[in-house]
Amino acid sequence: MFAPDTHPSNEALDALITKYPETSGCLFQVYNDILYAQSWTDVRVVDLGLLLRGAVKGRRDTDTDTVYVVPCALAESLSYAWLQNAFKALEDPAEIYLGISADDSSIVYYKLSAGIVKPPV
Repeated sequence: MFAPDTHPSNEALDALITKYPETSGCLFQVYNDILYAQSWTDVRVVDLGLLLRGAVKGRRDTDTDTVYVVPCALAESLSYAWLQNAFKALEDPAEIYLGISADDSSIVYYKLSAGIVKPPV
């Protein structure tokens, strides 16, 4: 039986999991994937308040820039206004990732850029 209070990530996640139980599963999955499977550094959780969820920020091994990931479920419906609020809540970074988790625990990371971005040639 899974006991979240004994999991190693409990200390970092407990406050936001308790505050936003509806999105706690997505946050738990994305946080642990980024920390343990993706091996990011300086991984922290961020309270997005208005969006009623936590987000994850950190740095990839190969990058010095801070990257933000907003966890969500595959079954959630997200609006353009919701995405704009996510950028605002994270202080308008150039890009964010949605960490979309499915019921089978798979996660897909979808990159979103602020504004119109020309694709690389």
